[in-house]
Amino acid sequence: MTDPILDIAFHGDAAEIASVAAEAEARGVGGLFVAEAAHDPYIAMALAGQASSNIQIGSSVAIAFARTPMSTAYSAWDVHRLSGGRLILGLGTQIKPHITRRFDMPWSSPAPRMSEYVEALRAIFDSFQNGEKLDFQGDFYNHTLLPPLFNPGPIEGGPPPIWLAAVGPRMLAATGAVADGLICHPLLSRSYLDEVIVPTVAAGRAAGAHADEPFTTSVLCMVATGRNEEQVAAAIAGTKRQIGFYASTPAYVPVLEHHGWGDLHKDAHAFTKSGRWTELGDLIPDEVLSMFAVVGDLDSARAEFRSRFAGSAQRVITSINYDTDNMLAIDLVSD
Repeated sequence: MTDPILDIAFHGDAAEIASVAAEAEARGVGGLFVAEAAHDPYIAMALAGQASSNIQIGSSVAIAFARTPMSTAYSAWDVHRLSGGRLILGLGTQIKPHITRRFDMPWSSPAPRMSEYVEALRAIFDSFQNGEKLDFQGDFYNHTLLPPLFNPGPIEGGPPPIWLAAVGPRMLAATGAVADGLICHPLLSRSYLDEVIVPTVAAGRAAGAHADEPFTTSVLCMVATGRNEEQVAAAIAGTKRQIGFYASTPAYVPVLEHHGWGDLHKDAHAFTKSGRWTELGDLIPDEVLSMFAVVGDLDSARAEFRSRFAGSAQRVITSINYDTDNMLAIDLVSD
């Protein structure tokens, strides 16, 4: 059984990422992945690429539907070039209210739209790399104009791989069919990965046009750890709150139902409706916590983080949803 590549996620201000990237590279971390929340991930990834020379740089995830395929292509291409061809372009849909009300962009048929988004990106990348005439015409996106002045030109090694975040069966099948890899949501157990996600993605892969091409399964793994008992306790409380938040969201009900915890969604959803956000963690028993998160001091957490998804996922990315310093994730994954 091959051990997975161990990666870290970065959630902070881009001003801090250069030192994190340099330290992660020096400590042998596989990749540095940037989430999109309160900051633009492409700026952070560009800075990380400039501060390092070997570590892979990725997004986990950048919001696809907040941008057109052309806008994403330009940002990704620049990061890929600046990093010397080290970008992994991880994309996700977000949910409808954020796309329509925060970004004021269209939303419809997310799985077919995302599939077409990836194919549009590939057509644009082909024009960038090989000078092919751009003539992509789909149901959701049309890109038919790219004069030489607006073509950034080829990159040694070619375009970046495209990974998609997926939870539901339609998006999982679409990911298998069109993408180069999958980023699994942090509300994840080994049994759900093995029994639901992997077979669904494999079926989509077999039915798509890229069946014979390599594919990477990566997982975001929640970790509740710290350097002393006080930090571990705070990490456990923060991780329980995060699981409670995930449990309140309808999209993740199948994961809970897989373990017989469907009623947890009803309780968590009721808490959010009454504004009891800070109390969500109170709903999460230790049994649920340990199913979805690695828990313990650094030494024990380090060992479980390496083994939890070994044999099923090729890469494991830290998911740390509580206040801590930037070095904790590096200490967790490095020897």
